[in-house]
Amino acid sequence: MQFTKDQVEFANSMRPNTLVDHLDISFGLSQQGQLTASMPVDHRTHQSMGLLHGGATAALAETLGSMGSALLLDLERWAIVGMEVSANHLRGVREGRVTATGELVHQGRTTHVWDIRVRNEATELCAICRMTNLIIEKRK
Repeated sequence: MQFTKDQVEFANSMRPNTLVDHLDISFGLSQQGQLTASMPVDHRTHQSMGLLHGGATAALAETLGSMGSALLLDLERWAIVGMEVSANHLRGVREGRVTATGELVHQGRTTHVWDIRVRNEATELCAICRMTNLIIEKRK
């Protein structure tokens, strides 16, 4: 799935006054045009042992998957509701930034399923996540 710079600008414009803003998650594009989301590994995202908190990783993955689906839909008519997010944590991260890249593996009429890979600054795989979104028609 390829995204545009305009779509990334739109995604970043929706950050203020949200968890995305609080965690300093920002959207970008990979060299292949995939949507990415990155966040710092610091006091906001650490757990008590000084490592990236698994919940912060899940929040990053859910942010990417939800925004990815939003960018594919007419938001005047449709809403995205997260149904499930899971994360397998493979490598601890103490500092720097982690970046999630998502691949849409199913784009159905009522569900979208995303495969999300989270990597550290050395591009080492840190987590593999799966996000399922329910697509619902907005009430009038």
